[in-house]
Parts: sequence; C-alpha cells; structure tokens
Amino acid sequence: MNKIKNIGVLTSGGDAPGMNAAIRAVVRAAIYYDLQVTGILRGYEGLVHGDFIEMNRKSVANIIQRGGTILKTARSDAFRTKEGRQQAYEQLKKHNIDALIVIGGDGTFTGANLFTREFNFPVVGLPGTIDNDLQGTDFTIGYDTAINTVVNAVDKIRDTAESHDRLFIVEVMGRDSGLIALRSGIGVGAEAILIPEANMGVGGLVERLENGRKDKASKIIIVAEGDEVGGAFNVGEILKEKFPNYDIRVSVLGHIQRGGKPSCMDRVLASRFGVAAVEGVLNGQSGVMVGQVNREVVFTKFDQAIKHIDAQEVSPAWLKLVEILSL
Repeated sequence: MNKIKNIGVLTSGGDAPGMNAAIRAVVRAAIYYDLQVTGILRGYEGLVHGDFIEMNRKSVANIIQRGGTILKTARSDAFRTKEGRQQAYEQLKKHNIDALIVIGGDGTFTGANLFTREFNFPVVGLPGTIDNDLQGTDFTIGYDTAINTVVNAVDKIRDTAESHDRLFIVEVMGRDSGLIALRSGIGVGAEAILIPEANMGVGGLVERLENGRKDKASKIIIVAEGDEVGGAFNVGEILKEKFPNYDIRVSVLGHIQRGGKPSCMDRVLASRFGVAAVEGVLNGQSGVMVGQVNREVVFTKFDQAIKHIDAQEVSPAWLKLVEILSL
C-alpha cells in the first residue's frame, strides 16, 4: 500500500452516462486513503502528451448527475504504437503517478492490457460503455441509462404510430452487440427485434409480420445498427416492397443514447466500481477490470473481459421471451 502515492484516472472511448459518477468515486476514495489524484484529459491521447490536472474534492463537486465526462475522451492513434505507449509511460513517471485507473470499454481495455504488460505498470479498469458487451460484469456503467433513453423515445414514437396506424422501424446503437436493442425492445413491446447475435434475417421478420396480429394499429421494430440486415433504412426498403399497404417510417435514435443524466442504477454502480478500483490498486490488483456479478464486486483479467467472438451469444431464453411477447 505504501508504494502507491498518486493515482491517475482517465476516460476513454465512447462516453457513457455515469462516467462522471465513476470519476467522483475514484477521486473521493483516493482522498479517503490519503492519496493524490491526477486527472488525465482526453483519454490515452492526453496520457501520451501529458495533459494532466491535479484533482481534489472540489474537482468532483456537483458532477454525479451529469452525463458525459469532465475529463473528456478522444481517440489516440499514438497510443496504438509502441512508441506512443512508451511516451505515455514516461509521462506517468515524470508526474510521479504510481497507478492508473481507466474508465471505458473494449478498446480502452485492449490498450490498457498492452500497456500494463509492456511496462509492468499497475492499471485497473472500470467498465464504462452503453453496450454492456464486456465479460465479467452483469452491467456496465451507462447501459441502464441508455436503454431507458431508448424506451422513453420509443414510447413517444408509439404515440404517433398509434395515431396514424404506422409501422416504425427504430434503429438503436449496438454495432457488435444487440443488448440495447434486446432489452429496450422487450421494454417497449416491440413486434420484432433484430440483433447481430440472432439470425432472424429478413425472411424471419417478414414471416413474423405476416403471421402477427392484423388488428394492431401500430407496430414497432427495433433494429441494432450492427444487424446483418443492414440497419433501419435497409430494413425499411425491404418491408416497403413486401408490404406496400403499410405506412412505414424509420427513426434512428443515434447519439441521444449516450447523453443525459445517468440513472440511479448507473450512479450507484459507478460509485461502487470507483471505490473498488482504488481499493484494488492498493491491494496489488493490476491488469483487471472491476465488475459486478450476482451483486458482488469481482475483478476480471483484461484479456478475459474484452469481447470474444465465441462469447457474443444471447441466451435462448431471452429470444424465446421476445417470441412469446410479440404475439
């Protein structure tokens, strides 16, 4: 414990609601354990270039309810190179930073995994991504807020769909993972949900619409942006050809899913993870992600937490639930 005097913290990758709550928890936990905290601006790009700020209680006052990240985030081509990571390591040593806490998703942890292996530098990660696509945690920071944002938006779309007897195709985020589409689709009572992990395809969608209730005034189809059908607009063109009598509209929710005030669940999750990360660093943890499994805090190695193709499966029970409820 005596070796760690100064902890650096950064946010990287796509922003997620609850990142500020996580930063706040890291800073306050560090102060509780009599440590210095250094904020690193613009993720790994700021790490490479030494864009550091000292943080204290005042730095994180009144941020728990704010979306986005006060530390900013950015892509870093430099950190992808060995030379860039060497420069980042030198910046950490120059500023007397003894350990690093990174908040982000798959790409963030891929970089962190390389960095800690190359330089034997203590790094602990917090899962901050709306996609909920990391192994080793039941929920990621931002996921709960994102799916509630989708539900609120689609509820409003349903109102106009009902008024005009329309079929709406709503595209949500999830290039490689359909978990936003799956949960929000169940939550809004969608007639069909298209996700990368399930091969419903156009034929299956057409069959479901043909065999579905004809007396329903409106229909909602949720499409994950990474579905092999090709996104909401492509699905719309196919359905217009198959069902010329339907009044079909397309709505792409886009980046509103990333923004907004974090839900209570995300604030609490981020707070718990932030404290656990600081305590993990002090207890010698490194190269791991903090997660929650069955309500307990756990640590998972980065190379196990990041996405694996063979692990991107949705339980058949969830798919059956969608099928039952769409009748």
